[in-house]
Amino acid sequence: MSVNEQNIQAALKELIDPNTQKDFIASKSARNIKVDGGKVTLDVILPYPAKMVMDQIRALVEDKIKTVPGVESVSANITWKIVAHSVQRGVKLIPGVKNIIAVASGKGGVGKSTTAVNLALALAAEGARVGMLDADIYGPSQPTMLGITGRPQSEDGQSLDPMMGHGLQAMSIGFLIDVDTPMVWRGPMVTQALEQLLNNTKWEELDYLVVDLPPGTGDIQLTLAQRVPVTGAVIVTTPQDIALIDARKGLKMFEKVGVPILGVVENMSLHICSNCGHEERIFGAGGGEKMCKDYGAEFLGGLPLDIRIREETDAGKPTVVAEPESRIAEIYRQIARRVAVKVGDLAVDHSAKFPSIVIQNT
Repeated sequence: MSVNEQNIQAALKELIDPNTQKDFIASKSARNIKVDGGKVTLDVILPYPAKMVMDQIRALVEDKIKTVPGVESVSANITWKIVAHSVQRGVKLIPGVKNIIAVASGKGGVGKSTTAVNLALALAAEGARVGMLDADIYGPSQPTMLGITGRPQSEDGQSLDPMMGHGLQAMSIGFLIDVDTPMVWRGPMVTQALEQLLNNTKWEELDYLVVDLPPGTGDIQLTLAQRVPVTGAVIVTTPQDIALIDARKGLKMFEKVGVPILGVVENMSLHICSNCGHEERIFGAGGGEKMCKDYGAEFLGGLPLDIRIREETDAGKPTVVAEPESRIAEIYRQIARRVAVKVGDLAVDHSAKFPSIVIQNT
């Protein structure tokens, strides 16, 4: 039986990508399908970084196509392409940065910075070029979490070279001040510092810049929402009611200013006793999922209350790099893939393709 491209497309329409939840034809991932007798070759270009799941995707695609009568061999070339996505109207993209992901919480102490750094490291582990901006001017924690010491260099005396930690490009006010120096600043100085850290850093070809926001819905959040090209926001909460009340406020704030909510991460969902293995939901159960249902947001995942997460982050080597094979690291990678897929589903930014039109009197 002779095989043609329509047969292959029909087979791929039946195959769902476990990460996007779409078939490979609808998502326009399958391209350049070529049929030569019984030999089939094709490219699969994914809209999310997929270093850890490439082999799995390749096997899925090749096994499916092999079920088409007449197919003798299949070769699928799996790659990915991250593009810039549209942001708030009237806000320009930052040179060298395709997408900005804000990680926020309504309340302090819910593990937002830990989630942000592991999310960034998980995106990098999947093959993306990732940066980390520590926007918490009063309490910068990313230098410690990434194990970075020293001061950033400036070749031209105006812009700063990002610091490097575990493959991430990073910038924080913590690199520019002593550890014991308190930032006794009013709001306008803080927002100005954030804008300088963001715009005066020479970010190099980033697919994603993860921004670790301070808790709350104040000056910094408003500056970020109004003047920074944010692709989407991730809200971090714990299951307890008191944290969820504030997390809902954070979610509503981003909705009001037109920043898409990529989803909600529930931290400290479950405690597993290190001695006996008993599971206990210390902070309550199902709060994050209920919040997502109420607001039509996606529940990205839940993380356990685990001493290793705290120990590894304090030591400057977060779980994703300290224990890449662990179940916790896999949860962070699953969250990162979903975030990347959600970003990929947003409208693409076409501003770079249009020439600027200047009208002048001659």
